[in-house]
Amino acid sequence: MRRICVIITLLMMYASVMPIPTYAKMNSNVSARNAVLMEQQSGRVLYGKAEHEPQKIASITKIMTALLAAESGKMKEMVSVSNEAVRVEGSAIYLKPGQKVKLEDLVYGLMLRSGNDAAQVIAESVGGSIDGFVYLMNQKAKEIGMKDTHFSNPHGLDGDGSHYSSAYDMAL
Repeated sequence: MRRICVIITLLMMYASVMPIPTYAKMNSNVSARNAVLMEQQSGRVLYGKAEHEPQKIASITKIMTALLAAESGKMKEMVSVSNEAVRVEGSAIYLKPGQKVKLEDLVYGLMLRSGNDAAQVIAESVGGSIDGFVYLMNQKAKEIGMKDTHFSNPHGLDGDGSHYSSAYDMAL
């Protein structure tokens, strides 16, 4: 009898430490118009709400600008600020025409102060022109699988509606 009690006790102890799979009920009460929850390694969408619907992306654009600057191999180079760059609207790091700035410092100004003027100078120096840089941005977007994204400038100001992305693409 004692042996049976010991066996039952051991089985109960063993069963109490065994993992039991549980499934949480999905709370689909997300207030955002667009959302996506993606499993990192597989890319499998765990939750989506209008995740492929294009939206204005504003300063999220600056992530792509910073990425292209970092990949350019020119981060230690000094670049010159153009007259056009200081005239860009919106947030700025207050560059002066003709000023020489290290590209790396412009990326800091871009990401920490959301400097539209910094984005413009980065685009001119990495892409040769704004159009050249926008081309590089759209090529990079295609390369990483962004299908619902189109860039029209390096800073995110939306003038004509041709600058957009989706929650899904941003999760990539």
